[in-house]
Parts: sequence; C-alpha cells; structure tokens
Amino acid sequence: MAIVDIKVPSPGESISEVRIARWMVKDGDVVSKDQVLGEIDSDKATLELSAEAEGKVQLLAKEDQTVNVGDVVVKVDTAFKAEPKAKEVKVEKEVKKEVVASTAPPDNRQPTTDNRSVTPVAKAMLDDKGVSADKVKGSGPNGRITKSDVAAYVAGGVKADAIALNGWGGTRNQSRQKMTTLRKKVAERLVAVKNQTAMLTTFNEVDMSAVMALRDKYKDKFKEAHGVNLGFMSFFTKAVTEALRLFPQVNAHIDGEEMILHDYADIGIAVSSPKGLMVPVVRNAEKMTLAEIESKIKELAVKARDGKLSIDEMTGGTFTITNGGVFGSMLSTPILNPPQSAILGMHNIVERPVAVHGQVVIRPVMYVALSYDHRIIDGKESVSFLMAVKQMLEGPDKMVFGGQDPGEVLLGL
Repeated sequence: MAIVDIKVPSPGESISEVRIARWMVKDGDVVSKDQVLGEIDSDKATLELSAEAEGKVQLLAKEDQTVNVGDVVVKVDTAFKAEPKAKEVKVEKEVKKEVVASTAPPDNRQPTTDNRSVTPVAKAMLDDKGVSADKVKGSGPNGRITKSDVAAYVAGGVKADAIALNGWGGTRNQSRQKMTTLRKKVAERLVAVKNQTAMLTTFNEVDMSAVMALRDKYKDKFKEAHGVNLGFMSFFTKAVTEALRLFPQVNAHIDGEEMILHDYADIGIAVSSPKGLMVPVVRNAEKMTLAEIESKIKELAVKARDGKLSIDEMTGGTFTITNGGVFGSMLSTPILNPPQSAILGMHNIVERPVAVHGQVVIRPVMYVALSYDHRIIDGKESVSFLMAVKQMLEGPDKMVFGGQDPGEVLLGL
C-alpha cells in the first residue's frame, strides 16, 4: 500500500494562502488518476486540484477553509482500485443519462449531485433554476457543464413560472456569504487606488457612425475569413495602441521615484466573471491585426468565464479598457488598475441629436472616459490622448496611418 499526498499548488509569487472553493469528490471516493478533485481560490485565479494517482481519497480540509500553499489537503490510498467492470457500468449509466437529458422535457427538479464537472457559476445557476445537473449536456472539457450550457437549456424550455423564487419577496430573511479571496483582493486594490493616486477623469464623445458602417459592411466577410465576430473592442484596442504610441506617458507607471515607460502596449481587457472582476492582458496588441485582437479577446473571455485564466495572463498590463456599455452604462468614472496610470471606459451607444455643419442630425454616439493618475500624466496629455482615440474611431482609416490623416501621409505633411 502507498499513500500519495496531494499538496496545494502555488497560484503565483507572493501568494501564501488559498481557499478551498469546493470539493468535487466525497471523502472515501475511489478516483482515477488526473481526475479533478476540487477547486481552490486565490486572490488572482481559481485553480483545479487533480489526483496524482488512482485510489481512495481522504479529504483533509473543508470547503471554504483557508489553507497554506504546500499543505497536504488530500491523501490518496493507492491500495484501492476501481474495478474495470464497475467503470464500464458507470460510463454506460452516464451515457443513458445524456440520452434521457437530450430527449426528456425540462422539469423543476432539485439539482442532484453527480460525478461530472460543473463550473461554480453553472452550479449556482442550476440551483437557482431548480434544474438537475444530469439534465444538462456539458460542452466544456471532459463534458464539463458551463454557464452557457445552463443558459441554453433554460432558454430551450424551462418556463419562467416554473422557476422557484428561492425566498425572494417579503420573507425578510437574511443570509451571510463570505467574500471570495479574489473579491477581497479587488476591494483592497480599489481602495488603495483612491488613497494612493491623484486620479482624475476626462470625458469626450465619439460618433460611432464610421465604425458601425465599416462593421456592418464587412462583418460577414470578416467572420468567414477569420472565424471570429468583428466587434467594437478590436477597434478601440487598435485606436488605443496608436494613441499610446503618440502619448507614451499614458502608457507608463510610477515605480518609487522613477517613471517606467514601455515601448509596447499590453492591453488589459476588464471582464466580469463568476469570481468577480478580472483583467486578462492582450500582449503586444500594437502588433496585432483586428482579427488577432478579436481572437485573443475571445480566448481570454472564455477562460475568465470558466475560471481557467493563469496568473501570467492577468499580470503585466500597461493600459486597461473597460466596457460598461455591455451592461447599459451611459457614463462612468473607471478606477485605475494599479500600477497602471490610465484606463479607458467605454459605454453604451445611443442615437443622439448632434450638430453637423450647422444641421441637427441623429448619430450613434458613445461617451468615453479616461481616468488617469495626475502625478504622471498632465491634463494636456490626457485630453490629447482621448482626442486621438476619438479621431481614429471617427476616421478608422487613420489607424492604418499611425493616427495621421491619410491625405497628409500621402502628401508627406
């Protein structure tokens, strides 16, 4: 008999503690090698804990317990082996479940626990909707059920009047929920930004007519050629990288008594995930085409949704873009993402009356906001930077010519 210790892995440098987010097996279960045993939360990412050998597991920590990196949290007794026939029967049962799930109408049963992997947000949605996990077919790795799988199932037939309200409406009950490690870290960083920087915000408006017309004209051809949708984020990212080249101070940050400037643009894209706010980074965005930007953003967004982002994918950005417009925000003052010195806020696009050559016309307008650290960026630079972004979005061809008017480039002006 041999006992294999499963230790808490390190999510990254400077992280010494993590939280057991949940166990995906029970104490005494016999697991196979590489089977996912549970998930651990840190202040930067969620990691999976996998079995290093086949055998019976002994869980040494409880869910929501804080443990140190390197602690032994699971012991695997390799003297226990799953019988091959039992494995085959189990697989057959799972196949039958999938067949039933694909043919049976939706119901309002309470969720059941099965051995398939379910992302935390998908589990919460299943509980909220009163749907059994074995009714939903997972599209993630190894059949893992994701948020989109549950949403698709609900949209396919669960009636709103059949969904339990889970106590909402006049009961006056209260409940306490412990903040996740990531949420606590975000809170600390946001408060620190307010206290340690001289943050100001400047605003402008962008006529999105040119970008929208270009997008409408080529979006089908773009998707056919590159396999991704043509969204607005790639236009903003490209405009930002060109503006950062013109105004390098906006791409810098303070380190003690020195300013660190960068000859590259690593753009953080703020996304809302089940675990809270995350900012994955698009490296060397200044070298990318619109298609490459869209592909990378899609890849990082999916990882954020499924809790698969690595530490490296969330660190080292030089500038951040956040889009509150997807939630309907008209205007906001985004908070800096330290140690960066500036962040661009996008908002919703609304048809507004504007004056053009003395005439009132209706145009799709987006308000944009640039929050910046006045210790390193002066008002002139911040306003000029935002104006450069505005001009490139209102004349997308300028992005190809380094922010200059194509006519001026042609004439060598």
